Amino acid sequence: MNLSTRWIELDGAVNVRDLGGLPTADGRATRLGRVLRADNLQDLSVADVRLLLDDYGLKNVIDLRSDTEVRLEGPGPLARTPSVTLHHLSLFAEGGRNTDVAADVAAGAPDRIDADKVLPWQSRRSDGSEQDRSVSHYLGYLRERGDSIVAALRVMARTDGSSIVHCAAGKDRTGVVCALALESVGVHREAVVADYVATGDRLAGILARLRGSGTYADDLDRRPADTHRPHAEIMEKFLARVDEEFGGPLGWLAGHGWTPEDTGALTERLVG
Repeated sequence: MNLSTRWIELDGAVNVRDLGGLPTADGRATRLGRVLRADNLQDLSVADVRLLLDDYGLKNVIDLRSDTEVRLEGPGPLARTPSVTLHHLSLFAEGGRNTDVAADVAAGAPDRIDADKVLPWQSRRSDGSEQDRSVSHYLGYLRERGDSIVAALRVMARTDGSSIVHCAAGKDRTGVVCALALESVGVHREAVVADYVATGDRLAGILARLRGSGTYADDLDRRPADTHRPHAEIMEKFLARVDEEFGGPLGWLAGHGWTPEDTGALTERLVG
């Protein structure tokens, strides 16, 4: 299936696509309309909400943003939709007034976020040091919030209707959770990495949306636009580290309470 058929065009979000149609190692493909991924959802129009409810049977929103981001940006109209359940599962170790304890100590301002944590787009060059910084952030999600990641995958696996997982840009936190889910059901690594990189196709729109918000604009404006593009090497290095340190995504998940029954449920849900 071509990527162009997986994009979902909405008025109030720009980086929205279906995780269906991705090839698995056993020759199958992931199902369309089961899990969607997205950037911020607080600007969805009435027509957007209706499309997600009617065309995709949306029942669950997996919001990976921090408490502070949700407070500053708002949860969005889907949180007010009775048929949809909101699962707020931050990937940061919440504890301070800001994004996390470290950000609270560093920034000391209740109405700001630490963009290096929320939007760790540091790949300004192709050298290892810059890529490793983003990989370190991604491994931090696993270290700090394994509970949220497992809970997110269980929402995908064990709830009715479709789910949509999102953060601010739909790239880093969303990218890690989606990569772990896809790898766990046997999607080819090349396809997992390609899905991560696909966010670059919508980069201009993503940056325009984030620059329209006081929550993210100041930090984004300090960096050239081309520093924010996703690179395949980042996801490849992250997954290689998970392989080396945990025996792969399923090994890491097993260390956080994930069971073979969970894997079976997720596979049945995403692949059939």
